[in-house]
Amino acid sequence: MRRLYVGNLSYSTNEDELRRQFEVYGEVVSATVIKDRETGRSKGFGFVEFAEDEAAQDAIVALNEREIDGRPIKVSEARPREEASRRPR
Repeated sequence: MRRLYVGNLSYSTNEDELRRQFEVYGEVVSATVIKDRETGRSKGFGFVEFAEDEAAQDAIVALNEREIDGRPIKVSEARPREEASRRPR
């Protein structure tokens, strides 16, 4: 499986729309729009996970810089998650 980062999303783009845009290129395992914990509003980015590496690569080539909901999105391979620094709240 390959996970893609999708940035510069419109705040109105939801997970269903994100999935529809990407599933044209192959089997999408998950599509997630990241939301602010306190407000529940989109943070303007998300992740799409593909079952096949080739489908993910096709999606990167086809969708990077493509306009969705009025904004040119950024699509790249997601980097491994780093440990968040512990900050007192």
